[in-house]
Amino acid sequence: MSGLVAFWMFVAGLFFIAPQQLKAEDKHDEGHHKKEFNAGQKIIDHIVDAYEWHILDIGDFHLSVPFPVILYDEGNWHVFMSSKFKHGYASYKGYEIAKEGNLKGKVIRKAEDGTEIRPLDLSITKNVFSIFFASGLIIFLFMSISKAYKRTRKHAPKGIQSVLEPLIMFIRDEIAITSIGRNKYEKFLPYLLTVFFFIFFNNLLGIVPIFPGGANVTGNIAVTGVLALFTFFITAIRANKNYWMHIFNTPGVPWWLKFPVPLMPIIELVGVFTKPFVLMVRLFANITAGHIIILGFISLIFVFGQTSIFAGYGISVISITLAIFIFFLELLVAFIQAYVFTLLSAIYFGMAVEEHHHEEGHH
Repeated sequence: MSGLVAFWMFVAGLFFIAPQQLKAEDKHDEGHHKKEFNAGQKIIDHIVDAYEWHILDIGDFHLSVPFPVILYDEGNWHVFMSSKFKHGYASYKGYEIAKEGNLKGKVIRKAEDGTEIRPLDLSITKNVFSIFFASGLIIFLFMSISKAYKRTRKHAPKGIQSVLEPLIMFIRDEIAITSIGRNKYEKFLPYLLTVFFFIFFNNLLGIVPIFPGGANVTGNIAVTGVLALFTFFITAIRANKNYWMHIFNTPGVPWWLKFPVPLMPIIELVGVFTKPFVLMVRLFANITAGHIIILGFISLIFVFGQTSIFAGYGISVISITLAIFIFFLELLVAFIQAYVFTLLSAIYFGMAVEEHHHEEGHH
């Protein structure tokens, strides 16, 4: 959501709304404490998942896209639109969005004693909608490319086909074949292509400042965790005897590191689980950091604007310049993070299917 928020905050802060709103508050709040702009809270609110797609606020007007809330509680299904919550300020059928605590931002039901109960939540949230949209876009593009190949096999690729074909060939030749081997890469290529384009497209959509872009999908730890689990299970299932032998009985390691305390097997086994963990955290941290930095620069306009209208206008030049620089840097990061995740996955697959080579007769 950071790209979308940055876009509207830029328009509002630089041209009209922010300075005029601050000026109005000064007149309205005579004798009262003026409500301060909480940059940290604003940033967190816009990078986490939500039950509606918030677009902009102008005074008391809130523009957002509601999504279906799907709950299963006490043996019954409850389906309604998130607009029933009135942007989190109202409850509906005994359900509400928690405003604090460990369940903050989640749909809960309060028991008679005040205990917060969370039902089974299968709602369509902002990130879920963005995943569906990106997946549909990927399917549409590749189905179109597939049909184009069938029609024009003897002609050079055109349009989107000419853009995506080099990426497909790059993943096949420079990642899959190089890391896994020419004889075994074909089994893993569909997954590698899928995970690369899924991450790449969601990264790009995350920095598009208009709906349906702007969701922080790959900056969600649950999404990156599931992707890492796919890599982990594929590696474990496809691994051969040689792979497990190197983990539990590493060749070339002194016996006293294996017995009586199996130090090396423990280290190798821990490494099996830390590899997907690193995949998960790297993607999550890099994408989230970029969103936070952009929002941080834009928030400076409002922070300085609270002290002085002229200070808000003055800092806006620096803030917007830095935000635009980070925005273009994020375009590069979108590709790099998709590439790194795909490359490391391919390396893990290559290690899992690597055959044991006897040194007799070989150098």
